[in-house]
Amino acid sequence: MTDSQIDVVISEVGPRDGLQSIKRIMPTEAKLLWINALAKAGLREIEVGSFVSPKLLPQMADTGDIVRATVSIPGVTILALAPNLRGAEGAIAAGVHKVTMPVSASREHSMANIRKSPEEAVDEVRKVRALLDAQPAETRPGLEIGISTAFGCSLQGLVDEDWVIQLAVMLVEAGAESVGLSDTAGHANPAQVRRLFKRLNAELGDKAGAAHFHNTRGQGLANVVAALDVGVKTFDASQGGLGGCPYAPGASGNVVTEDLVFLLEAMGLRTGVNVERLLTARAIILEGLPGEHIYGNVPDAGLPKGFVYAGAPA
Repeated sequence: MTDSQIDVVISEVGPRDGLQSIKRIMPTEAKLLWINALAKAGLREIEVGSFVSPKLLPQMADTGDIVRATVSIPGVTILALAPNLRGAEGAIAAGVHKVTMPVSASREHSMANIRKSPEEAVDEVRKVRALLDAQPAETRPGLEIGISTAFGCSLQGLVDEDWVIQLAVMLVEAGAESVGLSDTAGHANPAQVRRLFKRLNAELGDKAGAAHFHNTRGQGLANVVAALDVGVKTFDASQGGLGGCPYAPGASGNVVTEDLVFLLEAMGLRTGVNVERLLTARAIILEGLPGEHIYGNVPDAGLPKGFVYAGAPA
């Protein structure tokens, strides 16, 4: 299935967002087996790690090696997170296809997470943009931003929606190629999701980016449907629901990739992802992290009898 035949892109963030929230370290070999299995299942975007200090996140110490080993997987865009200019330098050196940067709408979360105010984080994006523009066009990575705590913050509480949209505009002006919204703390509800993404689309047009939802309060898939209603076409998800944020107390993992694929395909939206292959890939997580608890309703219940993928011949 070509990209033109896909209705919704699922961006897998488990190898980054999922693994960095677990204290134990998955061996590099297991990470590579997992990422390759995700690619074979049909995922076309995979965020494979973070370029951060190994003292802060030893789970991500091998990200450079992971990127170098995966950028040649056919048809897969390899992303890596970089919180600052130094991280972006590492990502470029490894050959990543896209750099993602976290910019928090919550001041308290921003200071806890990257020790910068939101305005200082925008300045860092501007520096990274200049660095990227200095690279050869044929190897220049893309630059995507996800606005963390866009729907609320466990530390700060409410986050002003006008400020979220203002911040998104500032990020595009600083050089971001796309800006999405992240429910880092699991505060979002469907009405809020529709409202904010509708505003984001109106302000940014084709630079409005992905939706990133956590299932902390059981609203993850409901929020996906709300975002679909207002035209969102890219969603982050994590296999087995792995993920969370150490600076968002109580925020459980991301939307489960297996459940999201089933939801979209059952609604008639083509993802290009094979659920059965995803279910097989779960074993790799458990081999690399024995005893780790992973989630998913579809893995527990299985696919319903007669299930047909969207776009499959009748």
